Amino acid sequence: MKIKPLADRVVVKPLEADEKTKGGLFVPDTAKERPQQGEIVAVGPGRVSDDGKKIPMEVKVGDRILYGKYTGTEVTYDGVEYLIMRESDIFAIL
Repeated sequence: MKIKPLADRVVVKPLEADEKTKGGLFVPDTAKERPQQGEIVAVGPGRVSDDGKKIPMEVKVGDRILYGKYTGTEVTYDGVEYLIMRESDIFAIL
């Protein structure tokens, strides 16, 4: 990965939205919701606290995460869409 996030930011590749519902109906592209799960592909070094101490990141590359629906900034790199967000925007590691 050539994108290197700074401070407490992470680069996430969103997982694809489901193509069909649990009942077996296919969902058209226009009706799909933005995914809320993804895989971390790059992690920043961590943030620096007010007293100068470095706070390490709790997530690592390869973690599957759960994040907010409208969290992060969308970026397209080499034809692939990614999200860049702060570690504090991540709800859970799956």
